[in-house]
Amino acid sequence: MPETEISRADSYFEFITFSTGGQSFCLEITQIREIRRWTPVTALPHTPDDVLGVMNLRGAVIPIFDLASRFGLGATPGNERNVVIVAAVGGTTIGLLVESVSEILSVAKSSIQETPDIKSEATRNSILGMISVGDTMVRVVNLDAVLDAGLGVAV
Repeated sequence: MPETEISRADSYFEFITFSTGGQSFCLEITQIREIRRWTPVTALPHTPDDVLGVMNLRGAVIPIFDLASRFGLGATPGNERNVVIVAAVGGTTIGLLVESVSEILSVAKSSIQETPDIKSEATRNSILGMISVGDTMVRVVNLDAVLDAGLGVAV
């Protein structure tokens, strides 16, 4: 591989964009294992509102989080058009209920803007940066923060 292609690959990231809570977000493509249609989950007692329950994924039981609810954007209304993004980080696999998946973005590292310095620590922890796509700002989700906030749940 020529040196210019290697340096280009190192300076670009690929993201999957999705909508939840009427807002645009994205995850790095390397964190996503699969995208599934929404199916009902098995509820667990005494879980936070943003933990919908668990799903059997080829023999593994994984927790399903309502990402909009997790981010304080209200609950995602259940319907068959919603999807579950199965994602993994640090050896943990989870499902994220979102409204829809949009596209794959290939973005130069230099195009990712810092999250504005606001007083909300939860926002600063949950969002790694912002990407301008046309008239829309897409938020880069920090999956570690989503997991850290949810690991208090016994699954």
